[in-house]
Amino acid sequence: MTVPDTSSPGAPPVHPPVSPARDAAEALAFTVHDAPPPERDLADAQGRRGGRVTMLAILATCAAPVLLSYFLYFVVRPHLHTSNYAELVPQRPLPDALPLRTLDGQPVRPAALRGQWLLVVVAPAECGPACEKRLYLQRQLREMTGKERDRIDKVWLVDGEGAPPAPLLAAITAAPATTVLRTDRAALQQWLAPAAGHALEDHLYMVDPMGNWMMRAPVDPDPKKLRKDLERLLSASASWDLPGREPSVLAPSSLPSNPPSSPR
Repeated sequence: MTVPDTSSPGAPPVHPPVSPARDAAEALAFTVHDAPPPERDLADAQGRRGGRVTMLAILATCAAPVLLSYFLYFVVRPHLHTSNYAELVPQRPLPDALPLRTLDGQPVRPAALRGQWLLVVVAPAECGPACEKRLYLQRQLREMTGKERDRIDKVWLVDGEGAPPAPLLAAITAAPATTVLRTDRAALQQWLAPAAGHALEDHLYMVDPMGNWMMRAPVDPDPKKLRKDLERLLSASASWDLPGREPSVLAPSSLPSNPPSSPR
């Protein structure tokens, strides 16, 4: 506050002295009112920690089924071979260099086979009685899995040149169609392998959705026992494997340019 000096006109105003104690009190008052109470800081920190814990708990709950299925499929599964009917083999990834063509000569990328469980038959184009029996088993097994059958594709890898018999081709390309692709036998043997003493075409081969060959059926298998193996695999992968693949590129490209008519 400025006090005017009326005793001497024109003299500068005179300011009364300010007490140092008053300055300290005012500074303390401002300091006390501006700083948040320590209790509020503690509550905010506890709230942030609680939010992080809740978020981590939710993420763990969502991830647990997926992690469990991976554990069962990749860790527990190899140690259950004594209960399997078919033979579990060390996983062999589908080679990116495997030459695949449709029957009319169009190239197919091996990666296009990934995304579904595969039941694979290997046989020359002429397909004798044993080949026809395996193709029928392939179709039968898929249908025996019931509602899970849409997670399975049937594949016939034709070894060498030549055209399959028209009636047979018409039968297996009827819905649900078998994917028929031509390949080279020497290249195929870098991926699939028969049991000792048998030929490549003596077995039905099972491939997982990531393109890993991982199971080989015995020669002349029992369909009911083989179905149990397949159902265990489907169950162990149920949380991360969904029906169908994106994009679906196989069905149209696996057919010949002019499909034969169905037999009368």
